[in-house]
Amino acid sequence: MAGSGDEALYSRQLYVLGGGARRLAGAAVLVSGLRGPGAQAAAALVLAGTGRVVLHDRGAASTADRAHQFLLGESDVGRNRAEASQQALAELNPGVVVTAHTGELSEAFLASFQVVVLTEAPLEEQLRVGDFCHAQGICFIVADAKGLAGQLFCDFGERFVIDDPAEGDPVCAAVQHISQGNPGVVTYTRTEDSHGHLFCNGDLVTFSGVEGMAELNSQEPVPVRVLDASRLEIGDTSSFSPYLRGGLVSQVRLPQVHSYADAERVLELAQSLGVQQDPLDEDVVRAFASVSAGDLCPVAAIVGALAAQEVLKAITRKFLPLDQWLYFDALECLAVEGAAQLTEEDCAPRGSRYDGQIAVFGAAFQEQLGCQKYLVVGAGAIGCELLKNFAMMGLAAGPGGDLTVTDMDTVALSNLHRQLLYRSVDISKPKSVVAAAAVRRMNPNVRVTAHQNEVGPATEPLYGDNFFRRLDGVASALDTLEARAYLESRCHRCLTPLLDSGTEGPRGNVLAMVPPVTKPLGPAGTPEDGTFPLCTLRYFPTTIQHTLQVGCAALAQHPAKKPWHLCLPFPFPPLAMARQWAAGRIWPQLLPAGSPSSSASPVMDFPTPWAWAGGPRGHKGGLSQCLTSASPLQWARDEFEGLFQLPAEHINRFMEDPAFLEQLPAKKALEVLEQVLGSLWERPQDWEDCVRWARRHWQSRYHDAIAQLLHTLPPEHEASPGVPFWAGNRSCPHPLTFNPDNEEEEEERHLHLHLGAKQAAFGRVGLWTAPGCPGALPPQDTHLEYILAAARLFAQAHKVPPCNDRAAAQTILRSVVLPPFEPREGLQIPLTDEQEAQAPVDHRRLAELTQDLLQRRQELAGSEEVQVPLMEPIHFEKDNNIHMDFITAASNLRAENYGIPPADWLTSKRIAGRIVPAIITTTAAVAGLACLEVYKLVWGCQDISYYRNSNLCLSDCLLLRIQPLPPPTYRYGGREWSCWDRLELRAVGADGQEMTVQEVLDWLQRTYGWTVTMLLHDHTVLYNSEEDEETRAQQRAQRLSENLKDAGEPPRRELELLYVCEGEDAEDEDTCPPLLCSLP
Repeated sequence: MAGSGDEALYSRQLYVLGGGARRLAGAAVLVSGLRGPGAQAAAALVLAGTGRVVLHDRGAASTADRAHQFLLGESDVGRNRAEASQQALAELNPGVVVTAHTGELSEAFLASFQVVVLTEAPLEEQLRVGDFCHAQGICFIVADAKGLAGQLFCDFGERFVIDDPAEGDPVCAAVQHISQGNPGVVTYTRTEDSHGHLFCNGDLVTFSGVEGMAELNSQEPVPVRVLDASRLEIGDTSSFSPYLRGGLVSQVRLPQVHSYADAERVLELAQSLGVQQDPLDEDVVRAFASVSAGDLCPVAAIVGALAAQEVLKAITRKFLPLDQWLYFDALECLAVEGAAQLTEEDCAPRGSRYDGQIAVFGAAFQEQLGCQKYLVVGAGAIGCELLKNFAMMGLAAGPGGDLTVTDMDTVALSNLHRQLLYRSVDISKPKSVVAAAAVRRMNPNVRVTAHQNEVGPATEPLYGDNFFRRLDGVASALDTLEARAYLESRCHRCLTPLLDSGTEGPRGNVLAMVPPVTKPLGPAGTPEDGTFPLCTLRYFPTTIQHTLQVGCAALAQHPAKKPWHLCLPFPFPPLAMARQWAAGRIWPQLLPAGSPSSSASPVMDFPTPWAWAGGPRGHKGGLSQCLTSASPLQWARDEFEGLFQLPAEHINRFMEDPAFLEQLPAKKALEVLEQVLGSLWERPQDWEDCVRWARRHWQSRYHDAIAQLLHTLPPEHEASPGVPFWAGNRSCPHPLTFNPDNEEEEEERHLHLHLGAKQAAFGRVGLWTAPGCPGALPPQDTHLEYILAAARLFAQAHKVPPCNDRAAAQTILRSVVLPPFEPREGLQIPLTDEQEAQAPVDHRRLAELTQDLLQRRQELAGSEEVQVPLMEPIHFEKDNNIHMDFITAASNLRAENYGIPPADWLTSKRIAGRIVPAIITTTAAVAGLACLEVYKLVWGCQDISYYRNSNLCLSDCLLLRIQPLPPPTYRYGGREWSCWDRLELRAVGADGQEMTVQEVLDWLQRTYGWTVTMLLHDHTVLYNSEEDEETRAQQRAQRLSENLKDAGEPPRRELELLYVCEGEDAEDEDTCPPLLCSLP
């Protein structure tokens, strides 16, 4: 990718393309033909950060080009297309060199490119250029679109090496058992968030950290045969030592070599098929011929995006390239009623920018497009592509048309590599406003309105039933399941067509919901929140995710989970320790900085009780966090918030109002009190105190807590007679030994630490680094990085000026002397959350802490030197490098404790920040597929066979378009109903006022013969036949709005009522058509 320091710009794309993305900055690509597909491909390559993109076209832009070539303005008509497009493309990404070439494609000119893309080229030109590229080892791609059809051809040479053929990271699992036999059987533990089989037949795997059958650790990759979801067959293990415990089985991806036939050979093969094929499908040929003169923006978007993805594969060597040919069409758009009746006159050119679209669908259809009323929810990556397509198509560009786009977000730097309507000058501006302005520039006739609202329950007064019912369609480009579910429910209620689109990395899909033709999309599934059982995080981590993210969800549910006193290195709680010191029973040198002995020069630094306990959040001695090897990254998020956010929030609140503790349950109050105490005792005076604190905390977390754990549960410990405790998903940890010396130069250190954040890192290492490979932080470097990051954050939280002098920090660290570890006897470690919840509360200690801390608060409040608020809470920000330095180092140290492969800086950022991988090629293709369904909606198609749900996986060259499912039906009241059916009642009574409940009951009896036993609006009961006679009479006499007013509901003019009739099951949900009442 172009330039340096581009991680913030390309972060989402890096997670798709991996280490191969570093090659983009040095690549040169030729795109020949700047009509629809060429413009889309070129734009995607520029946004992706390709080093040099050369545009070639010898033709002049026409008015009709502006229906599918979004780079052209009205003033560009008559100019050379390449030259006219150059400036607009260059503005997309200033880091990419974009030039125009209008001459011939000579061999000398072609030789300077790594990839050549031809569009709109005659066959002879394709063959000539393709033969030259094949001979010279230049990757060659042909992309063309004709009306509703498109094609793609790839020739990557005789020997094209694919470094990483698959999506995502190689899988890894904890070994539970390995049998001695031929073949040996490996039983592994699946992760909590895994689905289906982790491995496939033929996968190559390696083993690491296996105890007992250690011969496997030194073996070359071996193929596996999958037996079931948790067992694999490997080679002969009969002569190996018996398996004891532990180990990881890791998938290995080796480079693949692919060979491609040149264009001439492909043509010969195609011609030879002619004599073997079934009779020609004349209908297909006739349909293709009838639209071949047309140009459609959605098809150009699809073909251009797929072509750009193949270019990225050629450069990055990531993912399997297309196996030479792809043919695509959406000819079903012509089979709908109306399109089939078109005449030559209907499709004749009008001298309009839409002539290419009129050539396919006719002039009357174009007028219908102009009258459409659409809502686009979300102006992110997909939303930008949808709006661009709508502008080209002329949607809402005629009388009565209306296009509303709403998005609450503002433009961010990371949006610019895939959201083509935004530029760097738009950063921090509202997305919807900027996007609407871009649409007007592309097509001034489009009637577009920008909103900055969420579409949800809070905005129903604005986006009510009337708003949705007047719409011809809704295009969803939302990024949360909850928001999508709400939007689907609104469209379902108002019978409004919905096109729902989504992407993740190279995958995307489009779902069409067309009332009453297709099945509704249905409620969204429960989203994966990425959290894990707390006992897993504390005791049995097995993956890097477990060490990174614990704070995200665990904090919200279980703040301050563990009382510190359960794993003090000595039997004194903090205040009791202070009393013992005052009585002369312990050395003042053992107390931490900021305690009553702060004036003494410490001879030794002792791990503070609260550090032992797992930080101010008070996890049981860090020990309770150590029994799992489950997720270093999840654990590190917990560590961050427990050290730098919650203590500051609690102490500030305590200083302001200590009575807030009375509102907490006793157990939580005790935990918070101990946390506040720890914060008061730990207050540093200067930077040196912060470094010493970080060193003590390092020792407590990564050495002492693990050593205590192994003392309590040694490696040979048995869960029951003959059953090892440290087996299966319990990896036996080992303590770390701190080393403050950093053997690397600082520049080298930065190359390792901020992997992917600097151009030098792109040149030296991949973005995902396996253990032992270049780019993995050396253990001592990770040690020092943890100290520096933790000390800086601790200083910030306590308002102490930080210091960036690494050498000075190392000098301080060398002077720190800690006493040898002494284990405690008799510790009880809860292995489940249930056991932990049953721990009793020490009410005596709670009262003692409360009294002592109130006294300490008074002392601080009377001090002139104390600043209010006392501390600065630090909230985790994934885009803050210091925050990510700490998360990465803390996670990898935890991983080292448990033998888990570490994660580099970018991978840690993705997991901790919950960043969704994204790339422009997928979003452009998905938006194009969605717009094909818009054509059918504009036709008013009511035949389900013409609609398509699309699933796209660019990493596997997979495009699946299938017919949606029909709507489900059910029986109620003696007849069959569709899920789209509803009863509609204009609820005006005989007196001209709104109906009473009795009148509604009578209408249902009179119209459908139903005797209603219960009538409800949401959770408000309007009528219940099981009530006493007096209550029933009052219910029947009330008007509908009176019932709702009495229930405290807001006034509404439209009500959706549910009911239960005699003979029907009241327990079944959604088994009756809703009753929609319009009030006068």
